[in-house]
Amino acid sequence: MLSSTGALVLFAAFLHASWNAMLHGHRDRFVSMTWIAMAMAAASTVVVLFSPWPVAAAWPYIVASGLTHIAYNLCLVWAYRGTDLARAYPIARGSSPLLVTLGAALFARESIGPVHALGVLLISGGIVSLALRGDRLSRPGLLAALATGATIAVYTVIDGIGIRVSDGRMLAYTPWMFMLNWLMPLPFIAMRGTAALWAPVRDEPRMVLSSCIGGLVSIAAYGIVIWAMQSGAMGTVSALRETSVVFAVLIGRLFLREKVGLAQWCSCLVVAAGAICLGL
Repeated sequence: MLSSTGALVLFAAFLHASWNAMLHGHRDRFVSMTWIAMAMAAASTVVVLFSPWPVAAAWPYIVASGLTHIAYNLCLVWAYRGTDLARAYPIARGSSPLLVTLGAALFARESIGPVHALGVLLISGGIVSLALRGDRLSRPGLLAALATGATIAVYTVIDGIGIRVSDGRMLAYTPWMFMLNWLMPLPFIAMRGTAALWAPVRDEPRMVLSSCIGGLVSIAAYGIVIWAMQSGAMGTVSALRETSVVFAVLIGRLFLREKVGLAQWCSCLVVAAGAICLGL
């Protein structure tokens, strides 16, 4: 991976950790996630008005990815209920690079060299170890985090293939995929009603505003990743993106007042070593 591309993916990792911290910092993460998705869909709706039409081969991937992102959003909300950002986030993100590497090998016939494979293993191992502390993680929390990781792997492989069959026209793929986030309010309304969706506009305008900003940040973060997967191996890009957990740990410690021990800082060093391997 070129150093400039790697730097952009690392920047995307920082952006991704930032909007996850925004979500985790909100009291009602379900309504916040819904507003994040709506902001992403609204921005994408504007972009598609000035974007080329996707090629026919890309449509199955656009639809499949968009629906998988909805599942990811719901799993993420589930994972953040009663679980620290510094625990749920590493498990969710750390479990995905290995799955992405396997999926890319099976469905895109990708392969990576031994040094990059070591980098993927170091990053995944270091990330997951960040969540292993003295107190035991509850089974529902663990299942939710693993389900989130699985959906991340699925949509990453879908998008990695989808952007390649799109003839490299990212603006003809990415905004159309995010347009499907207009479906996100449906499960929220089905569970809580329309009034509960719009009440925060009056009662918690700052939460709505920060959620909408988080949606725009998320588009930028994942747009960079999709662009990088046009030429970089999916597993490598995915692993480098998941160094976002280091940023998440720092954000959790500095702004959310979550405890971070020596063992977790050592795990961050393992993740950094893996990132160095991916840059070789």
